[in-house]
Amino acid sequence: MFIGIDHGTTGIRFALLSGSASENSARIYEISRERAASLREREILREIERAFGVKLSDVRLVAVSYSMGDGISKITDLHAAKNRGLREEVAAAGLKVGGGTRVFDAIKSSGVPAVLIPGIHADLKCLDRRMRFFSHGASPEKVGIAYHILKKGFKDFIFSDVSSNTVSVAVAGGEIAGAIDACILAPGLIQGPLDLQLIRDVQKGLLSANEAFSSAGVLRKFGFQRLTAAETQKQTQKQKQGQGRKEAGGAAEGSASDAFETLALFVAMEISALLVLLRDLTSTEKIHIFLTGSVGESEKFRRSVDDLLRKLFTCDEACKGERILEVQTLTRHSAAIGCAEIARDVFNGQKRILGIEVDWKGRKVLGKDAYKY
Repeated sequence: MFIGIDHGTTGIRFALLSGSASENSARIYEISRERAASLREREILREIERAFGVKLSDVRLVAVSYSMGDGISKITDLHAAKNRGLREEVAAAGLKVGGGTRVFDAIKSSGVPAVLIPGIHADLKCLDRRMRFFSHGASPEKVGIAYHILKKGFKDFIFSDVSSNTVSVAVAGGEIAGAIDACILAPGLIQGPLDLQLIRDVQKGLLSANEAFSSAGVLRKFGFQRLTAAETQKQTQKQKQGQGRKEAGGAAEGSASDAFETLALFVAMEISALLVLLRDLTSTEKIHIFLTGSVGESEKFRRSVDDLLRKLFTCDEACKGERILEVQTLTRHSAAIGCAEIARDVFNGQKRILGIEVDWKGRKVLGKDAYKY
């Protein structure tokens, strides 16, 4: 058995896969970051065992994604990784809760064989040299999403993970070519890039840079600070475009529908930017586009993005035979499943994952006496 761990913005997801390469079904368990932070390490380990009905002593390998993953450039033995695979101790962008750290330390203390997945950053050798302009492109769980898509048989594709923030990744010829991080282009529900007004607020000392980043999503921009993503999506169905619009400080605060239409526009723009890269790197005529995350997995949102992307091409291009672009959705569990697939293939001897080198010589599966929790 193999486990993949997705250290997401709103929760930590675990996927369990059997040892059979032909078995595609995965079992999922999710815990909030807040609850994980409140548990002791041995309680987390027991909870994983209860959720899946297995003993960790029977798990062959765990693949962990943690924070930014910018301190490593290879898939690395977790037990040998320094500073939990981070370049700096300084908190990464976004809200720090402590749940992911507690899960990381629990896996490490358990003695379970585990590897740490790197984030997509400027030191990755597989990245297109031009995309190394930005220090960071995506956190490690996005490597899991990309691998899950690759295992489905796609080698040239772009995906956008749209939820609290938006991150998009391009894969060419089965290798990661580039990524656009949450603080660069498209906003998400909660977080987003800093515009001029937010930069001014930071300069005035009204907000820290991290607070500004965490205030730049479409919900807060449109006046829905107090609503969760699920609550806002319910409002989208109830409200007509333009209802409830009011002016506040010179910025329009519209309906939930406005917020999601704005989000769809910027996601389509981000995908379009990566299409330029992919067209330069591959000769394939058809590019597959995937959306995932709590917003991205929605069929209604997929249609909105698909409609916008269609307008990139003339009718002669878009109407002959198969669609040039094909937008599909993936479940929000794809990152955890992809990480578990990485664990399974690394254990079975895979030396490169999406162009990322594997630096794991294998650890002997420990006996039951090693698990003293």
